[in-house]
Amino acid sequence: MTLGATGRRRFLGLAAGAAAGLTACGPGGHPAHPAHPGGTGTPGPAPASGPASAQAAVAENSRPGDADWRIVDAGPARAIEGWADRVSALPGEPVGLHVSTTAPGFTVTAYRMGWYGGARARKVWKSGPLPGTAQAPFTVERTTRTVSTAWPRSTTLDTTGWPEGCYLLRLDADGGAGQRYVPLTIRSRGTAGTTVLVNAVATWQAYNEWGGYNLYNGPTGGLPTRSLAVTFDRPYQYDDGAGLFLVYEAPLLALAERLGIPLSYTTGIDLAADPALLHGAKALLSPGHDEYWSPEQRAHVTAARDAGTHLAFLGANCCYRRVRYEPSPTGPDRTVVCWKGAWKDDPGYRAGHPATTDFRSPPAADPESSLLGVLYDGYPVDAPYVVTNPGHWLLDGTGAKNGDSFPHLVGVEYDRVDPSFPTPAGIELLAHSPVVCEGRHSYADTALYTAHSGAQVFATGTMRWVESLEATGPAGNGAIHNIDGRAGDFTRRVTENLLRRFSA
Repeated sequence: MTLGATGRRRFLGLAAGAAAGLTACGPGGHPAHPAHPGGTGTPGPAPASGPASAQAAVAENSRPGDADWRIVDAGPARAIEGWADRVSALPGEPVGLHVSTTAPGFTVTAYRMGWYGGARARKVWKSGPLPGTAQAPFTVERTTRTVSTAWPRSTTLDTTGWPEGCYLLRLDADGGAGQRYVPLTIRSRGTAGTTVLVNAVATWQAYNEWGGYNLYNGPTGGLPTRSLAVTFDRPYQYDDGAGLFLVYEAPLLALAERLGIPLSYTTGIDLAADPALLHGAKALLSPGHDEYWSPEQRAHVTAARDAGTHLAFLGANCCYRRVRYEPSPTGPDRTVVCWKGAWKDDPGYRAGHPATTDFRSPPAADPESSLLGVLYDGYPVDAPYVVTNPGHWLLDGTGAKNGDSFPHLVGVEYDRVDPSFPTPAGIELLAHSPVVCEGRHSYADTALYTAHSGAQVFATGTMRWVESLEATGPAGNGAIHNIDGRAGDFTRRVTENLLRRFSA
């Protein structure tokens, strides 16, 4: 996406609520640390690899949950916030937390997110009391306008015995002064025989405007003063500090774990770093907003498809921006570089790295449709989703008929099949939804194709798909984007059909 400060606020407003919850229209390893002593919790099954890991995840999710994981009082700005020195860690690896708070002390509670009978999380560990301090202000690097902090480590978490999965570390300031999350992936050692859930952490960071800058905006709003590189060495802004996880990923995670789908867990950065990570995986799930990919991630996902791994893109605007990962003072792959239209000025490009601009743009244009089947077509829209292939196996049990529509399910970004770009042969449309994007008439498409390997590739064509998995009641009355329970029933059933077939 390309959007200024006002547009970005509008985008986030349209996306808000799932946790409670843009191009304008047109194509457009860390050193070991000593473990913190003390702490409470119930770690769960010992980590394993591949299918054994999946069995452990199913057993883990049958345990009682803790519905009190949610933030009830974020407190004033800067009351407490922090970041982890790893985006992901294997079970047993230490994770450093860097915390700033105006309170004299705080605690950390690690919640593994999932289904847990509807509680959606389980407390795996809790620290004892920790001393708090207000850390130094952030700095802004002059050339790339990268906001970072040099906060010292406040504590180190020993993740021994933590089950693989998606975590929120909740920071609670003393005296109820404030709460914030720090997201963390306890990633799987192997993915063979499982469905791989990918946390889209580069996209979370691209939109993170903590300190006044992200890859879209700077203090004056818009591209002229935006960051050209963003780092994980800072908290996430938003009221809860969870990045985009609760909006675009947690509903999918909850559904998959409720169904008992054998899962493994990783991030896009880990996929880029390890060409063997997807070997033997049954399927890969890209969540609701997964815009920023490195060429290495794309190559490794493409190779997995060509080896028979099914792919599901459950959002829109996926694999749109080409990025490069660079180190920060904290460790490797902690900086997301994306110069976009200014790619010629990027020292990395001049040194021989690929241009960090849109995948479909020169030099070395490689439109995302050759992998996804669909192509990003625009922002913003709010339109009904229209079924055109009700007999398809993905729609089994939905009761949908040809022409049935589901109001507000298409938005706020959308994709389409566009044969003027590289498009896999034999692609099928399940829905072909008319949209009007800033006066331009187009379509949002839900599509499926089968690769030469036999792998199937599914794309929803709408960014609201994962959010709609939460829809249960009538439109209005605080419903997410006014999507009603009828649409939620539809997307839940289609997603269930997809998850069961792809994992079989």
